[in-house]
Amino acid sequence: MNGFAGLAPKGGKTSGEVLLIALAFVASVALIWLVTREKTVALAYAGGVAVLGGLAWSLSRMPVRRVEAEGTLPDWTITAAAIEQTSANSGVAIAVTDRASRLTCANAGFVAAFGTGHAPPGLPLEREAAEDMTRTARAAWRDGSATLELLERESARWTVTATRAGRADDYLVWRFEPIVESDQIGEIAARIGGAFGRVLSQAGIEAAVVGPDGIVRTVSEGFALRAAGDARATLAGQDFAALLRSDERDRIYFAREGRKGSPQTLVNVPLAEGDGADAAPDHAPSLMFLLDAGVGIGGSWGGAESQAGAPQVQALLEQLPLGLAMTDRDGHFLFANPAFLRAAGLEGKPLPPYPLDLVVKEDKAAMSDAVRRFGQGAPLSADMAIRLRSSPEEPVSLGIAGVRGLGEPAVLLSLADSTEETKLKRQVAQATKMQAVGQLAGGVAHDFNNVLTAIIGYCDLMLLRHTPGDSDYDDIQQIKANSNRAASLTRQLLAFSRQQTLRPEVLQLPDVIAEVSQLLKRLMGERIQLKLHHDRNLGPVRADPQQLEQVMMNLAVNARDAIQRRGEATPGRLTIATRRVAAADIRRMDSEVLPVGDYTALIVEDTGGGIPPEVLPKIFDPFFTTKEIGKGTGLGLSTVYGIIKQSGGFIFADNVGENGVVKGARFTIYLPVHSASEPAARAEREEASNWSGGGRILLVEDEDMVRAVAERALTRQGYEVTTAADGEEGYEKVAQGGQFDLVVSDVVMPSMDGPAMARELRKIAPGLPVLFMSGYAEEQLRNEIDIENMHFIPKPFSVQQIANKVAEVLGASKG
Repeated sequence: MNGFAGLAPKGGKTSGEVLLIALAFVASVALIWLVTREKTVALAYAGGVAVLGGLAWSLSRMPVRRVEAEGTLPDWTITAAAIEQTSANSGVAIAVTDRASRLTCANAGFVAAFGTGHAPPGLPLEREAAEDMTRTARAAWRDGSATLELLERESARWTVTATRAGRADDYLVWRFEPIVESDQIGEIAARIGGAFGRVLSQAGIEAAVVGPDGIVRTVSEGFALRAAGDARATLAGQDFAALLRSDERDRIYFAREGRKGSPQTLVNVPLAEGDGADAAPDHAPSLMFLLDAGVGIGGSWGGAESQAGAPQVQALLEQLPLGLAMTDRDGHFLFANPAFLRAAGLEGKPLPPYPLDLVVKEDKAAMSDAVRRFGQGAPLSADMAIRLRSSPEEPVSLGIAGVRGLGEPAVLLSLADSTEETKLKRQVAQATKMQAVGQLAGGVAHDFNNVLTAIIGYCDLMLLRHTPGDSDYDDIQQIKANSNRAASLTRQLLAFSRQQTLRPEVLQLPDVIAEVSQLLKRLMGERIQLKLHHDRNLGPVRADPQQLEQVMMNLAVNARDAIQRRGEATPGRLTIATRRVAAADIRRMDSEVLPVGDYTALIVEDTGGGIPPEVLPKIFDPFFTTKEIGKGTGLGLSTVYGIIKQSGGFIFADNVGENGVVKGARFTIYLPVHSASEPAARAEREEASNWSGGGRILLVEDEDMVRAVAERALTRQGYEVTTAADGEEGYEKVAQGGQFDLVVSDVVMPSMDGPAMARELRKIAPGLPVLFMSGYAEEQLRNEIDIENMHFIPKPFSVQQIANKVAEVLGASKG
């Protein structure tokens, strides 16, 4: 039993025991007097014994609590039963993990979704999802709770919440709430079969949801009463057409009522989901309205009774999630519910006079013709693809139906609100395009780097044989300089595709800005002022300082060009500022992109007139430029975007101004604050770079030019170099007893590539270090190649760079 076990019984003495105690007390006092013959001593003794006796009696009367030792380990079976009860039938998966990310408790939903072999955040997920889970766990341990809005695994999707719990906050409680796609058709059917259907019946409108095969799915209670004589009758599964009949004048009646009943106006609203070519109204359910003749919608036709009921019917239709609008036979709008206005991009705006005012110029004629045709012809329905003025890039599906029996002919328009779906489609298309171009750019840059490595290497070797006074020296320098320019272009391509090799350091942004500020002033010229402002107590960030300088240069060049294009008499201004952004500030921003945490912000703001709204969504696209032909590559901002994303940061662009007048553009970059430092690693690199002990090197490279340059460069440094043309040949040289201190290898080679060769070499030479040469990013290679004692040098490299890197690796391994 945990806690207090209860109270002990009160102690008590019998009368005999009290008498014996009293006699003993008197005898002891008498004995003291007989021995000492002093009354004072006897009285003092008697008083002391009386006090002690009274104290003992009082303590004996107090209740005694017995405390059982609490168990040192929690009873997880109770916790498991509790979360199983709270999450029953909800589909929520719950798990509890400790500080070591071990699974201590989970409900049946979690076991069914992920099993018991893995614990969050280390679940069997795709790479990007696993990284999101890891960031969520870190944020939860740091802030107390964290939320991941979307986690996808196969066909399942969850919203994940991690909350710190326990006496010492040493556990995380994970909740995986399934994301269920909304069922618009099911929602409409539920409303028709419920209270909303009863309200429609009171207004003289009966409703039914009918499948594409003509079979009834659900009906309102009023429809069931008129069609079957019982409001509770189940008509699902019956043929909708069999419940109705028509006379020689094509007037429609309920079959049960016949001509004794009132004629009905049938309105067919296709519930086709999707838009454009994806919509298929002929294969989708329909919402059927049966209106008693004389019930109007709008009030301009139908008589006094219809005009009296119009406001009520309009109020009812406004509650439907499907966008509905009504026009008269001439195409004038009579009514549109909020869902229609939202789908048409008119939320908060007045309804235009005609439907053709909603579409682009090219679709106006088709829209006008369709409304006129359905307003004057037979009561039919159809579907047409249109492009709205609010989103001309995305075609949508417009349902159109002729309505009769409401006094004058009318046309009913239906439009599904696909705003979120369209937004998601656009984002997926953009991401796919960026990924495809990035893969292409990365592949081209990798192959080009091999050529540049050979050119730069041979230039270095030729310069060693010429002095600055030689006639060929300047020509060789020009060749090398242009090769370095080409290498810079490949770095831009790799930066855009996020495959470049970064050399991150822990740094302060003001230091980087100070290094590049003089260059920026010369770049801006005398007509543009450069202003700098830095907050105090900025957190350090971990990034490549050279790449951050490239970011500021690209943004500054764009700002200069924008200011010069304006051609104003007043000088322009470029402001570069740094801000300290705390986690509380991020929470107040309520951003869907920025995770909660501490950031150091870099803000670049100009007075160049801003970015046009139609251009703003495209500025980070590769090869997109607004400059004249021949004056821009379109890679400047896409390179900036790639560098910031690869550094773990975020970049946003917007316009700034006063009193509604745009004055310029503003780029805000958020880089996460880095708390660790790396002085030990820097000291180790400095110590390793002093290596000069020589060594035996196995050089494996399938490109003859690169292999020749690297061999000559290393031989000049005193190394004994053995070459191999592919991975198999390199492996054989070691397997045949070759003794080497280092293997320098390319990554991508025919037959056996570099990583495969390295894994085989580990089996016969476990401690042999490997230095990979590649034009791909080091981070990407390290994620794909899990090999210990692996090092990396990016292509293209100079003779001195490969010599220094080999010395660094050998110094670290020998040390």
